[in-house]
Amino acid sequence: MDKLRSLEIFIATCDGGSFAAAARMCGSDPSTVSKAISRLEAELGLTLFQRSTRQLRITAAGERYADTVRKTMQDLSGCEEELKQINRSPSGTLRISSAVCYGHLYLRPLLRAFCLQYPDIRLELEINDLHVDIIDNDIDLALRTGYVKDSRLVARRLSPMDFLVCASPQYLEEHGTPRCREDFHAHPWIGFRIKETQQLQPIFLPDETGEYLPYELERRYLTDDGEAMAYMCEDGLGFAQLPHFLAKERLDSGALVSLYPYFRPPEPGNGVFVIYPKRDYLPAKVRVFIDFLSGALADRGEGANHTWAESWAPLTDRRDQ
Repeated sequence: MDKLRSLEIFIATCDGGSFAAAARMCGSDPSTVSKAISRLEAELGLTLFQRSTRQLRITAAGERYADTVRKTMQDLSGCEEELKQINRSPSGTLRISSAVCYGHLYLRPLLRAFCLQYPDIRLELEINDLHVDIIDNDIDLALRTGYVKDSRLVARRLSPMDFLVCASPQYLEEHGTPRCREDFHAHPWIGFRIKETQQLQPIFLPDETGEYLPYELERRYLTDDGEAMAYMCEDGLGFAQLPHFLAKERLDSGALVSLYPYFRPPEPGNGVFVIYPKRDYLPAKVRVFIDFLSGALADRGEGANHTWAESWAPLTDRRDQ
């Protein structure tokens, strides 16, 4: 910044023809201008101005340097204005990385409407369940389940992640409906293996008071793919505890039913997050996408602290109606 200020003073001196005139143009005083020019000459090892008691005259080296400085400052000013315009008008390539199930079920159906609304934005969508380094991979934002602890990133929660114990109506018709946690030992369970840790996703079931507690059950079937788990449940292989975004369409269509009210893990890291690098100014293309996605989720009854699952009536409640 000191060098840039010195260059601004140098050009003002060229234009004004004196230190006093340059001081007025730069909102400074003549002695400060004189010192700035002297520092610049010392750095360059050149005399930029011939000084006398009556006049200040630019040297040949000074004129050549002034031509280059003017062009550089014009280029800098033009680049700054161009970048400001880009940030005001959403455009350019938006690189998104999304968790697989969320990307297919929640994100993909919204992309056409987003692209129609913002035709100057080009989308690049990457679908995987790996927590890739979005800074090293030049990704603008990522949609992930679970909080990523990285001080370089901002994690904004789009919604909690609510879980529902599901089964197909066909399975319940053929094998009966469990009445309490202990009854599940007589039924097959479809388990989910977390790819990155290879750990099994824990099962939470309500006790007699309705409080959800971890419950150990044998998983007869295992998969590391969320949609496969949902399809296996839909096909009647047994029970599964599905996140709300995997269960929604199947519950709406009647392909699955939920046995209990939703379960929400109490940890603050639970949820669906949009993650992006920390920066002073969020690019317009990123800002409008986050706003668009948040609005679309609000339309389906989801926000930072709630999902549609809160108002979903489980099978037991439906039977009482």
